[in-house]
Amino acid sequence: MIQVLDQETINQIAAGEVIERPAAVVKELVENSIDAGATAVTIEIRDGGISFIRVTDNGAGIKHEEVNTAFLPHATSKISTAEDLLTVHSLGFRGEALSSIAAVSQVELITRQKEEITGTHYEIEGGTEKKAEEIGCPEGTTFIMRNLFYNTPARRHFLKTKTTEGNYIQDLVLRYSLGHPRIRFTFIADGRNKLQTSGDGKLKTNIFYNYGPDVTKCLIPAEAEYEGMTLQGYIGKPELSRGNRTFMNYFVNGRYIKSPVITSAIEHAYKSFLMNHRYPFTALLLTIDSSYIDVNVHPTKLEARFTNQEQVYQFIYDTIRDLLKNAVLIPEVSPEPEQKKQPVQTPPVQGAQDTPEPFEKKRLKALPAAEDIFSVNEKTAWESPKKPQQEFVQEKILVPEQKLRFRMIGQVFATYWLVEYESELLIIDQHAAHEKVLYEKLMRRLGSKTGLTQNLAAPVVVTLSGREMDILAEYKDTFCEIGFQFEPFGDKEYIITGVPADFLDLPYRELFLEILDSMMQEGIPDKPELVLDHCATMACKAAVKGNHRLSFAEAEELLNEMLQAEEPYHCPHGRPTTIAMSRQDFEKKFKRIV
Repeated sequence: MIQVLDQETINQIAAGEVIERPAAVVKELVENSIDAGATAVTIEIRDGGISFIRVTDNGAGIKHEEVNTAFLPHATSKISTAEDLLTVHSLGFRGEALSSIAAVSQVELITRQKEEITGTHYEIEGGTEKKAEEIGCPEGTTFIMRNLFYNTPARRHFLKTKTTEGNYIQDLVLRYSLGHPRIRFTFIADGRNKLQTSGDGKLKTNIFYNYGPDVTKCLIPAEAEYEGMTLQGYIGKPELSRGNRTFMNYFVNGRYIKSPVITSAIEHAYKSFLMNHRYPFTALLLTIDSSYIDVNVHPTKLEARFTNQEQVYQFIYDTIRDLLKNAVLIPEVSPEPEQKKQPVQTPPVQGAQDTPEPFEKKRLKALPAAEDIFSVNEKTAWESPKKPQQEFVQEKILVPEQKLRFRMIGQVFATYWLVEYESELLIIDQHAAHEKVLYEKLMRRLGSKTGLTQNLAAPVVVTLSGREMDILAEYKDTFCEIGFQFEPFGDKEYIITGVPADFLDLPYRELFLEILDSMMQEGIPDKPELVLDHCATMACKAAVKGNHRLSFAEAEELLNEMLQAEEPYHCPHGRPTTIAMSRQDFEKKFKRIV
């Protein structure tokens, strides 16, 4: 029998889509605070947010006569018509958050607008109003949620441990502090301060407070504009990579989202700078005309679609790629062992009780100025008085005009070459360096469509399937640009008459078929730069190997070719070609300085 569900059941079903865990409650409330123009937001939780969440802000507040309306389903001040969805400027707009939270928890609200003399104290449990009265309170809003899913125990059963749920919330607050550096965020868990930012408007300051100095000193500032889009923030040097994507933060119009378009652009831009399954650090703020983005995709508003996704992809890819190419990425390694950092003991925060207090009374000790934080960390590697194990040479080194300042010392372990440069000892991996030289040669020829071919004295015949013949016909120009020459030689046979000139030592028949096979599996657009994997494979196979002794003349020629490379610091697979040790490290090791 078909029947219409009662309103209580409808509300709990809707709440299940929006509120899946305590972090979702915090997300909705923090977004409301941001939309209300708050400059300070304090988030307090207990038991991972399952039993208690309090969010206090100094935003605009809610009018006394509109408080009960705010808890009705689909009640919002952000939009008024369907057309408004095309140009959403606020973080919230669906009008589902407060009603969904109230449907599955016990809620208390204290709020006052600036022009009102008194505020409002409002209580609602399981969607049922319990109390509404006037009260004296500061300007802004304090929202308290207790006992999440108390009336839906099955949902509560699927929550993780208190520690895990609390970590989800801390990670969420961290991300919002990056996306909104002008807001002072404070996060308190079980009476202890876990995170606080200064709200000084400087993204780099918040990165320092959240990730520490080791991350902060490895940042590259990003700022670009293209066809109405702007990109600001920081990207990490390749050495700042992780084995997962937790370091990748990006925001669109202030909203933290997950976008396959942006993720793909970032990862492809880092492709030849990172090894496989390594992911970079980013904190990027993308601003785009709201008419080009649809955030009404999922109730959680974590997904978004772009109507101009190709332009967004290319803009982000080009910006990051150019920054990495122009940065000096030689890691400096100290022989001293890394010292373990002692955890900072933070005293409990007083006053984190059920009775809400104005956030002004809970201000913690003033945070240091950003200038004090970076006065030492931004020095060059050999000037820093307190240098950790890994730092980075800041001067442009591997460029032709520096050639006369290099002194070749010799080869060690039949793999690495030692080169003296000013107050640095450069250690060059001959295989990685030669691989990068060959790779860039091939990519330049692809870009100019002038592949260098060596004719074979004894042509090679290959037999192809029907599908392989179709792929070869489709990507014939790409093969020719790489340097292959071939022609039909029967029904299913092709004869290879020329191969890439830089790769004569390779088994070119197998290489030809390997590239063809990968094109069949992946499908590659007719753009030379999108055959990077194949070019990297060719360069790797053709490069001089480790455990191979080179003469001084050969090593000097390799160094000269490195100086001509566009980005000589990493091989196509992301491994460093060069590392450095400073004179200061040597002198410290021999106790010449302390």
